[in-house]
Amino acid sequence: MPRSYRSTLREQQAEQTRTRVVASAAQLFAAEGYARTTFAKIAAAAGVSAETVQGQGPKAALMIAAVEYAAFGVSGEENVFNLDAGRRMLAVDDCTAAADALAAMHAEVFERIAHLALALTGAASSDPELDRYLTETLASVNLQIRRILTVYRDRGWLREDMPFDEIVETTAVLVSVQTYLQITRDGRRVAPYRTWLRRMLAETVFRPPQAN
Repeated sequence: MPRSYRSTLREQQAEQTRTRVVASAAQLFAAEGYARTTFAKIAAAAGVSAETVQGQGPKAALMIAAVEYAAFGVSGEENVFNLDAGRRMLAVDDCTAAADALAAMHAEVFERIAHLALALTGAASSDPELDRYLTETLASVNLQIRRILTVYRDRGWLREDMPFDEIVETTAVLVSVQTYLQITRDGRRVAPYRTWLRRMLAETVFRPPQAN
């Protein structure tokens, strides 16, 4: 039993160290970019040795872990409905609440990852692994949007004068990180962006309240 206890404790400590390293990497990548963020800087921010940081994997792997940590706190999840944010969107009971939930989720996520996403995009131009990850991530995001909107379509909440594929594409543009950065480029905080996104979703994606 003592040996098992010590093994469990080591595993917990290792996981806490990794979380601290990944969180520090996320902050540095977002603030300084991929190229200027070194293992030494991550180590200093996390309060560990550079060797400990290197032990977490190559730099590209740290960037991937940082993006997934910053976005939802988990890695490798392929279905938004298995996340708390996705379950909240399933729980809404009318199209007004659905637009609110979509706007809230994306505003919260982008506030955490917008500048990290910029760093990822820049790094992908010179790193094949990150380029592949970025391509896969964008495809996954579009798939999650389609999943959510399929549920809302089946509930009769989406406008019917546009093809469903066009509604999905419109939503993908509205909730993209590029749009978030464009709307907030003059220093406006996330609340006005959320209000803007809520209004745009209501006007272009969902049926008017009187039509429900």
